[in-house]
Amino acid sequence: MSKGEETREKILLSAAELFNQQGYAGSSISDIMRVTGLQKGGIYNHFKSKDELALQAFDFAIAQISRYHRAALRSKHHAVERLQAIINVFRIYIDHPDTLLIKGGCPLLNTAVESDDTHPALRKRAQQAMDSWQDMICRVITKGIEKREICPTVDALEVATIIISSLEGAVMMSKLYGDSTHLKRVINHLNNHLESELRML
Repeated sequence: MSKGEETREKILLSAAELFNQQGYAGSSISDIMRVTGLQKGGIYNHFKSKDELALQAFDFAIAQISRYHRAALRSKHHAVERLQAIINVFRIYIDHPDTLLIKGGCPLLNTAVESDDTHPALRKRAQQAMDSWQDMICRVITKGIEKREICPTVDALEVATIIISSLEGAVMMSKLYGDSTHLKRVINHLNNHLESELRML
């Protein structure tokens, strides 16, 4: 990796963490300069604008989450176990928050809430990330039905909505109260639900 590429990645990591903790609107170029240790010219040498940096920093943050999902799925073969692996990735927010590359909670949740009406391009990026996550869950379920690992009456999109909404809501509650109990409850409930309602006997 060249020095320019290293600097660019440092900016992305620092900005992604800053935006995830303070929000896009709440982060000034001065804040970005502070966390990166660079002058304005050094930042704009790699990104044309704060908007471009925000979009690429979000992509960078989502790529880190995707890396956790791929690692979790690598050793799982049964569809229900693959779904549970996706859910259990969220345990990192409870058990090993210090190992997260991007601090401040789930970047998809944070960005979706903040960009709702204020930043259409960022909102679209969040929708694309959500679509990708939903598609991954649906693919696992569809393949599981084909392999007779999941009940054929299961609605993949419905299950994806329930999993995603439950996890993101639990992250929000745990963050709001500073108590990971809410996330633990939802993870346990979802894992039990998959075993009792989806797994073919």
